[in-house]
Amino acid sequence: MNVEIISIGDELLIGQTINTNSSWMGEQLSLIGASVYQITAITDDENHILETLERAAEKVNFVLITGGLGPTKDDITKHTLCKFFGSELVFNKDVFSKLETFFSSRGLEMLDVNKDQAMLPTNALVLENTRGTASGMWFEKDDVIYVSMPGVPYEMKGIMRDHVLPRLRKDFIKNKVVHRTVKTIGIGESFLAEKIELWEISLKKANIKLAYLPSPGIVKLRLSGYGIDESKILASISNKINELTSIVGDYIFGYEKEELNQLVGDLLIASGKTLSTAESCTGGHVAHLITSVPGSSAYFKGGIIAYDNSVKTAKLGVKNTSIYQSGAVSQEVVEQMAIGAIEELETDYSIATSGVLGPDGGTAEKPVGTIWIAIASGSGVISEKICLGKSRSRNAKITALISLNMLRKYILSHINVSQ
Repeated sequence: MNVEIISIGDELLIGQTINTNSSWMGEQLSLIGASVYQITAITDDENHILETLERAAEKVNFVLITGGLGPTKDDITKHTLCKFFGSELVFNKDVFSKLETFFSSRGLEMLDVNKDQAMLPTNALVLENTRGTASGMWFEKDDVIYVSMPGVPYEMKGIMRDHVLPRLRKDFIKNKVVHRTVKTIGIGESFLAEKIELWEISLKKANIKLAYLPSPGIVKLRLSGYGIDESKILASISNKINELTSIVGDYIFGYEKEELNQLVGDLLIASGKTLSTAESCTGGHVAHLITSVPGSSAYFKGGIIAYDNSVKTAKLGVKNTSIYQSGAVSQEVVEQMAIGAIEELETDYSIATSGVLGPDGGTAEKPVGTIWIAIASGSGVISEKICLGKSRSRNAKITALISLNMLRKYILSHINVSQ
């Protein structure tokens, strides 16, 4: 089944509102095996809407429409749909009754413009909106299905989950689709693609598609398999993931929805250990990621943002001679920061960062993007230099992620040694 998503609203075209509806719908459709052929954003104009609907019918057999169903006079979609489907608006008693309940339950007065929302096309199957006042509408014309929904994401998602997706799965999609995601860190997309080139070619014989999903610091690989037998698809994908692990296993940190901060937290809880941070260039971003995990107070004791050198020396015990001779952005200083955090905050592990985030401040010896990271424990300290780009915010995000991954690998290596 091929689908086109049409988003109606001037606010989408001028950048006033980000079109999150389309990305969410595209993700949900792919999970059930529907193929999104095209995503279109158009103006609140009758002719534009009619032309777009006509063109969509030439290419797909399912059209999802969002926007323009509100109570205000500028919401013209419902009237335009009547024109497209040769219909007219009639009063729907059931919808009106539910509107009355909706407003009375909230202690609100129902205005005339809200009453107009009970006026619906005669040839539409009404899809109940339990989260708002604008009903969804299901039309069929010339073997093409059209579903119109409100543009409010909360309401649209409710109609999709309650009505559209279940019916698609039950009546229209025969093949099963299975998605599995492998998450990597520490290797760029192009380098990763080169390493797994032959493996990627082999996926075609297994009827598996591969998608690269890069983000700052992380490259996700999504494997999608299609067919009638879901168990066979899953087995085939699992075999390919095992092959992938043998090639780039050192870069793989997780699967599906696993996140680095959660994985690190799980390791700390399992081992009964505690963590602290000493951050210079990242300014607390590492601690932010750690404390974003519910229950992180069980293992994270705190952090020191040692942005100024005086804080490094006074709170973390960094030697003035080290800063003078090697500079604040150096292996020597960042290792002393990590050790100082353990001693000051009395933890089992610590993460320390120091670098030149940019966009300026670099030198020939230490250009923008030069970062030092250290991990310390009672057993010692390790450190690593990374070289990033010139985007300050991107550098902070990547540094924090690499720091967490270094700690994850450090903990695992010590667990393996002890075992």
